[in-house]
Amino acid sequence: QAQLVESGGDLVQPGGSLRLSCAAAGITFSFYKMGWYRQAPGKQRELVGEITRGGTTIYVDSVKGRFTISRDNAKNTVYLQMNSLKPEDTAVYYCNADWNRMRYWGQGTQVTVSS
Repeated sequence: QAQLVESGGDLVQPGGSLRLSCAAAGITFSFYKMGWYRQAPGKQRELVGEITRGGTTIYVDSVKGRFTISRDNAKNTVYLQMNSLKPEDTAVYYCNADWNRMRYWGQGTQVTVSS
């Protein structure tokens, strides 16, 4: 049974940094494109960025230059390094695994950026 578990969310001041982790179990992790999404209160869930099986990354314009996605296939884990955080980055962040029409989601982790 596939399971994605996010961790690392916290309350941080504007300009601060956080690193989110998403540990996968029950899937052949290296096969999957891994994505990070976020959902702010009253808004739709949006893509933050993705990393392919080969390590290619894409990001939404609002986080380019501030966020970095990486993966460790040996640990079945994908990371989201977030720097220069802004209040508008406040959201629940979700991990997604996508391969061969199979998609799985984690339960989310809360990131709050506030002074």
